[in-house]
Amino acid sequence: MQQPTGFVVKGQEHKVCKLMTIKQWLSSHFEMKDMGEAEYIRGVKIHRDRSRKLLALSQESYIRTILERFKMLDCNPIDTPIAKGEGLSLNMCPKTDDEKREMKGVPYSSAIGSLMYAMMCTRPDL
Repeated sequence: MQQPTGFVVKGQEHKVCKLMTIKQWLSSHFEMKDMGEAEYIRGVKIHRDRSRKLLALSQESYIRTILERFKMLDCNPIDTPIAKGEGLSLNMCPKTDDEKREMKGVPYSSAIGSLMYAMMCTRPDL
């Protein structure tokens, strides 16, 4: 075995690099410990039923957190917040300064982004 080109050390040409496995490298750089099976990952609850060979994900706690953050915990679920076939238009936008000021306090894009995360991870029905 030879030292890689460009990494030869003068006076130590007879030495070679010792290869380590990833686990060896990690354990030499970090304290490794077994924390058991994960129950949550980024707000997603992991359900395991080994006897039935079932693995499921749940966003219930994440969705509840979103609803609390945007003060919508007491809202009633509906299929769609707008009548079918009706589109959005400029007439629906806030027009007066008071309406615009009120809408600045509504974190619409943050709420939609939070729901999009849940939709893309585990809730295609959102």
